[in-house]
Amino acid sequence: MLEIITVCTGNICRSPLAAQLLATRLADLPVRVSSAGARARDGMPMTPEAADLALARGVDPALVAAPAARYLTPVHVRTADLVLAMARDHRREVVELDPSRMRQAFTAREFARLAADLSDDDLRTAAATAGDGAPPRERFAAALGAIAGRRGIALPPASPEDDDVIDPYGRSAATYERSAVELEPGLVAVERVVRIAFG
Repeated sequence: MLEIITVCTGNICRSPLAAQLLATRLADLPVRVSSAGARARDGMPMTPEAADLALARGVDPALVAAPAARYLTPVHVRTADLVLAMARDHRREVVELDPSRMRQAFTAREFARLAADLSDDDLRTAAATAGDGAPPRERFAAALGAIAGRRGIALPPASPEDDDVIDPYGRSAATYERSAVELEPGLVAVERVVRIAFG
């Protein structure tokens, strides 16, 4: 089974929303999506604003009600095929926990930006380097390697902050909406790569 973890600070806004949306998108595939927070307090509920965003985007109400924040540990990172961080600080913390995860850790917006440089055919070719009959996990890892290889080659964002999803905690409903909109392209890109790996 493919494992994806989304990471933010408190694990009550951005990362649980990202995990729920991604899990909904990939519900027909053997993919486990979870979330954690670099400074989360275990058991804290998702904010009502983030829950509303999830519901408005078609997430099952039972899934929205279920998650509780959990503190990010090295074990969470070690088993993940992809770590999707909400901001550069979170990505850095993930890599500090486990430096071997550098090529599997991206911010959501960075992932969208780098993956946009590669066509479906490019990703299929990369996935195929895993070998004939390779399982989806290995195909996904090979495709992910091609995306990570775009670092330092692809044009950087206009501002480094453009690779971060804005933190809406304690802010307006409009900021929550902006956060979700910033997150969306990364989720679309992840789904595309996962489906190619399983294809």
